[in-house]
Amino acid sequence: MNKDRGTIKWTSMMLPEHVKLLREWADQDEYDTMPEADEQQKEEWGRLIQEALELKLELSVSYFKDHRIITAEGLIEKVDDYSQMLTINGVQISFHTLVAISQK
Repeated sequence: MNKDRGTIKWTSMMLPEHVKLLREWADQDEYDTMPEADEQQKEEWGRLIQEALELKLELSVSYFKDHRIITAEGLIEKVDDYSQMLTINGVQISFHTLVAISQK
């Protein structure tokens, strides 16, 4: 059986710029894509946000940032319809980046 060192043997023959580009390419390969929400989901999220504001309920909000899906949990502090931003635990989230909202 042939023992292969994988990418280790090739990095010594590559320029540092090429190694850097290959690592960036590998990182980009792991990027998430932002799912599109339909109107019915958006209406449901609006209802959940309004209910959480009125009853002081904790929510779990998933949003898309820097090619990743991030989740913030807690009480909603502020909803700004003008700038279309939601503030939860000091984190400002744009309505356009929302992926999922659920009660905790």
